[in-house]
Amino acid sequence: MSITTTQVAIIGGGPSGLLLSQLLHRRGIETVVFEKHTRDYVLGRIRAGVLEHGFADLMREAGCGERMDAEGEIHEGIYIAHQGRMDRVDLAKHTGGDTVVVYGQTEVTRDLYQARADMGGVVVHQAEDVALHDLKSTTPYLTYSKDGTSHRVNCDYIIGADGFHGPSRKAIPSDVLREYEKVYPFGWLGVLSETKPVSPELIYARHDRGFALCSMRSQVLSRYYIQVPITDNVDGWSDDAFWAELKSRLPADVAAGLETGPSIEKSIAPLRSFVAEPMRYGNLFLAGDAAHIVPPTGAKGLNSAASDIYYLYHGLLDHYLKDDDAGLEGYSETALARVWKAQRFSWWMTNLLHRFPDSAEVDRRFQQTDLDYLFSSDAALASLAENYVGLPY
Repeated sequence: MSITTTQVAIIGGGPSGLLLSQLLHRRGIETVVFEKHTRDYVLGRIRAGVLEHGFADLMREAGCGERMDAEGEIHEGIYIAHQGRMDRVDLAKHTGGDTVVVYGQTEVTRDLYQARADMGGVVVHQAEDVALHDLKSTTPYLTYSKDGTSHRVNCDYIIGADGFHGPSRKAIPSDVLREYEKVYPFGWLGVLSETKPVSPELIYARHDRGFALCSMRSQVLSRYYIQVPITDNVDGWSDDAFWAELKSRLPADVAAGLETGPSIEKSIAPLRSFVAEPMRYGNLFLAGDAAHIVPPTGAKGLNSAASDIYYLYHGLLDHYLKDDDAGLEGYSETALARVWKAQRFSWWMTNLLHRFPDSAEVDRRFQQTDLDYLFSSDAALASLAENYVGLPY
């Protein structure tokens, strides 16, 4: 068995783990990232593309914001379609100028991989059978196998950024860990197409046939979603059927301007809320999907992970550069406070805009009244905008 040592061992080579590694490396703190899959597999994931302004700033601090700033699109507002009309939420107006950046998660990950390579950062791909040991001691370590060889990595801290199915959260004893979950009775059928976006800003649509979302990756790459029963199968949806259903849920003038084309990716994503507490156990710290998952309605999944990384980054900086452990000691409580607010916002947006299979007419009237109130109140619009662009870290 080979034995190596680093200061911070990071499990998970997605954007969260790579971002933390990049930030720490720039400040002289050693890290090694361990990823179960290949780099091509990680870059093949099609995920969210709306970045809060705080996350965008963190990318810039990591030295990874150049392409994001050049190719990403700054959005100052979003549209909500309902009752055949479109109402706009002016994000910048209601937040004192804050905005979001539309830039695909795949591109974020690609930029972070390039930055890690440029700095000589160590990312171990196809690390199998990762196991965590002695987490309550001051000398934790992890073991893994690669190409038939066993390895041990001694470290000061282990960061579990390895997603919902990774080993990190499972390493916390069941009598310590508490999990909260809400599963929604529908999913999102998503289509990626090489077509011009139907709108310069995202459109969230509430319709009696179900929710729809018009999003984008660029001016020539569009991402569209429709709410479908969770029992549906992608094979049961032809491209023509998808476009017809999407058009039926949009205002007539928007549907008339929709450019359609062959799908280059099509998938159904389930919707659920999940939170694990605490996010720290000994010298193990959870981040991102390892600790929490949100419905995609509020665009908070990747952004919630970024806030975890912000708190971990500053906590580790204070530990190594100032001999101050307050940030690490308070990490779980601080991170969870923001996580639960993101969960609340995503839950509210999901309930506001989706058609629930067991809903009664009174429920739909409540939804419409909520929307009518939203666009009659600056205070309500300010609350939505503040949450959408991202609460302060």
